Amino acid sequence: MKNFLKISIVVFGFLLCLSCNESTKHKTIRLAHGLDVNHSVHKAMLEMAKNLEEASGGKLTIKIYPNQQLGSERECLELLQIGSLDMTKVSVGVMENFAPKMKVLGLPFLFRNKEHSFNVLDGPIGKQLLNEGEKYWLKGLCYYDAGSRSFYTKDRPVKNPEDLKGMKIRVMESATAMDMVRSLGGSPTPISWGELYTSLQQGVVDGAENNPPSFYLSRHYEVCKYYSLDEHTVLPDVLVVGTHFWNSLTEQEQKWLQEAADKSVKYQRKLWAKSEKEALDAVKEAGVEIIHPNKEPFAKEVQSVYNSYKDNKEMYSLIQEIKQTK
Repeated sequence: MKNFLKISIVVFGFLLCLSCNESTKHKTIRLAHGLDVNHSVHKAMLEMAKNLEEASGGKLTIKIYPNQQLGSERECLELLQIGSLDMTKVSVGVMENFAPKMKVLGLPFLFRNKEHSFNVLDGPIGKQLLNEGEKYWLKGLCYYDAGSRSFYTKDRPVKNPEDLKGMKIRVMESATAMDMVRSLGGSPTPISWGELYTSLQQGVVDGAENNPPSFYLSRHYEVCKYYSLDEHTVLPDVLVVGTHFWNSLTEQEQKWLQEAADKSVKYQRKLWAKSEKEALDAVKEAGVEIIHPNKEPFAKEVQSVYNSYKDNKEMYSLIQEIKQTK
């Protein structure tokens, strides 16, 4: 009996040491995304990594894989679902395939202005939507500013909706984005971001739609010489963590990661405002014609998208009720 007690004490002590070692074990978070390293979101992720390492005393670090090194946005989400990747950044337009209620954020001309969008995303509605993908093993941590999306084309400018008729326009794998382009008379063509430059060159599509920094950093302006700032959607990016990884973290580690993500949002928004102006100046210098069309005809044509939106009209109404000032 005495020997059994001695052995039990030794085993208990050994397991306790293992537990202690496990709790202090260093963890490296694998984060993949499709953006260029000069993009404000990538820079914000570097800032997040620095803050997280400092807050955790080196227990948590982040290794970032940019430029679609580990796959497209959809592929990275699928890697998160099976636990082969820990974090990624995707557009809300792609995330809506995994968290259907996020579809509301892709509705064209949803927000009155940037301040309105921030008040929605930073408030209860935004936080609720971040958790919508948890049953699919995906948890949103925060939103990054991705500005407004507008059309850019190769052969002719888009000054009104009629100009889009017959054009093949690249869109994300988003039902809302495809419905929007169809409502304007265009032919939506889903193509991964990494394949778009070649697709534009080869005439697979006639144009695409995105924000100024993405248009510039992707060098799509080398092919498309018309940029029409209709600003049809304000579609944020989402920083997503796989729940397999999230649930493996202690409560303290989760707090460190969430706080580092929140700090990176404020940092990124400052960078974004600067990068938008720099991008527009750069593409204009490169010979791109910047067009400022009347937005009302575009807003009128996309009403059919709203008429078909039946998933969560209550959420849309709540968004419209949000005031522009906090």
